Amino acid sequence: MGSRVTFPEARVVELVEEAEAPLDAGQVRVRTLFSGISAGTELTAYRGTSPHVTKTWDAESRLFADGAAAPAFPVMVLGYEEVGEVVEVAQPSTVAVGDLVWGTWGHRTSAVIDAAFAAPRRLRPGVDPRIGIFSHIGAVALNAVIDADVHVGETVAVFGLGVPGQLVAQLARLNGGRVIAVDGIAARRDLALSLGAEHALDPADAVAERIRELTDGRGADVAIEISGNARALHEAVRSVAYNSRVVASGFLQGDAVGLRLGEEFHHNRVQIVSSQISGSGPSVAHRWDRLRLNRTVLGLAEDGRLDVLALISHTVPLGEVADVYRMLDEHAGQALQVVIDLREGAR
Repeated sequence: MGSRVTFPEARVVELVEEAEAPLDAGQVRVRTLFSGISAGTELTAYRGTSPHVTKTWDAESRLFADGAAAPAFPVMVLGYEEVGEVVEVAQPSTVAVGDLVWGTWGHRTSAVIDAAFAAPRRLRPGVDPRIGIFSHIGAVALNAVIDADVHVGETVAVFGLGVPGQLVAQLARLNGGRVIAVDGIAARRDLALSLGAEHALDPADAVAERIRELTDGRGADVAIEISGNARALHEAVRSVAYNSRVVASGFLQGDAVGLRLGEEFHHNRVQIVSSQISGSGPSVAHRWDRLRLNRTVLGLAEDGRLDVLALISHTVPLGEVADVYRMLDEHAGQALQVVIDLREGAR
């Protein structure tokens, strides 16, 4: 028997047992080593605020309709930042027992996946396996940077320094940008500076005006909002130069209170671009699929060019996961990347 994390109701966490499925031909069994908690997307499900639990998403029309098609709870599928060890293989397979594989199979102790899925998602031998939990959130960050179309020497303002924002700031630098990082939590600003941001600003300190001071009055060439806060998106709009771009990558909830489109957005001809991991921008989508995004980020981390391990603030055994969600809900500033340790000795 294995275990998985579920939300039977809002703000309630439960571990449920599940039988381990047999392998079919061409499948492998993975024992999960580590799983990362997304403090953004998962918290919307934990709180019951996500449109995916309050409304119905029509994949064909790509529209939300009022009213959920099914009860919002229980939420049974959670987690998209996993890494595990292959412990059983059903031939034919190019994957071997002992291989470390990253992917998305949820906060669960084991999973059965296709060998064809696992093969291109193996970690390089000898690297810290925790790197693997950053495949998805790293792809979100890289997608935002690609949507931002950063050029060498440009100033990039990054709003929100949670895990995806810290990754965005590093990737924007690798792309040739000069990063100004913005967050209300001092420890996150300090971390961004230590990872290469040129400046780190408190949103309480007239950010748009400060960014103009730092850019000879021009404003940022591009801004990336990745906190999911409407007021941050508004300040990002205020912070960019005339005729410039703002990438909206944060998962905004409910009405966008504080976003005033009749002000700088209208008068400065600012372009707001949505960045979301379901696809890449139309100019690069034929070249940049999800797997390439994932593998690019993990390759940079494996090479030591992208520091992901510095973002881990808490590592907890599976039995303490309810306390972690409560902390993230009530005291989000106390944590950055929380990792669930699912190895047998950690339980």
